[in-house]
Amino acid sequence: MANIYTNIEKNKWKTAFLMLGFTAFIMLVAYLIASYLNNESILYFAGLGALLANASSFWFSDKIALSSAGARPADEKQYKELHRMVENLAITAGLPKPRVYIIDDTAPNAFATGRDPKHAAIAVTSGLLERLEKSELEGVIAHELSHIANRDILIMSVAVVLLGFLAMLTDTAMRLAAFSGSDRESKNPITLWLWIIVIILAPIIAQLMQLAISRRREFQADSSAVLLTRYPEGLANALRKISNYKMPMKRASAATAHLFISNPFGDGSGSRLGSKIANLFSTHPPVEERIKAIMSVSR
Repeated sequence: MANIYTNIEKNKWKTAFLMLGFTAFIMLVAYLIASYLNNESILYFAGLGALLANASSFWFSDKIALSSAGARPADEKQYKELHRMVENLAITAGLPKPRVYIIDDTAPNAFATGRDPKHAAIAVTSGLLERLEKSELEGVIAHELSHIANRDILIMSVAVVLLGFLAMLTDTAMRLAAFSGSDRESKNPITLWLWIIVIILAPIIAQLMQLAISRRREFQADSSAVLLTRYPEGLANALRKISNYKMPMKRASAATAHLFISNPFGDGSGSRLGSKIANLFSTHPPVEERIKAIMSVSR
């Protein structure tokens, strides 16, 4: 058990460094763009924009995520057992009971959102409730409560907003460069090439950083869920059933895909090479790796 706690603590530090690197990368992109266009206001705009992006994601990330997924409050009478399960597990985890939402979708999935445990929410699909047994559903709920306890959702929400801001920054820079084309010959060629390289690589690097954070969070939440339920098979079986459902969710969104316990776009099928490439750019680690890590806890 000590190894699990150690891994969780290490992942927290690594994620913090990744987030700092993410923000620093945005400022680097802004600096190179400002240098190339000889416009310092871009640097100030980037700093202010990053600050506002963090603030907005802190206050409104839960509302945005729930609305995007089409979630509605779960009626306490109709979903009495679900509410009771969430409450019991929350008490075990030492957390306030989060708000409970339902997503009318046959695809089995779930996610948690909120800036802190006092303002958290858990959303599950109707398909998840239909397909999972009690122990499996408990594993999924424990996984989402672990995200809340570890403040994962806030971190990932900030990462998404920063990624979107970076895309907007690079797009704006390209438009400004088009209008200042007549002055290009007077630009420093080294700065020009650095600017071009950064503009091309920025979205790719930012996406990979986001995926790295997301994958760490999933492994950590799986481990925490096992600690909470003391029953690894429940979560492992749930992940198997969820991954076997190949159809995407009705309102799957790239902006919120990382929040779900499993890829909302469906795993699909294809060649081994295609699967490896898809896994490389997936917001979630392969299910086989997650199950292997979960089951190793009981050994």
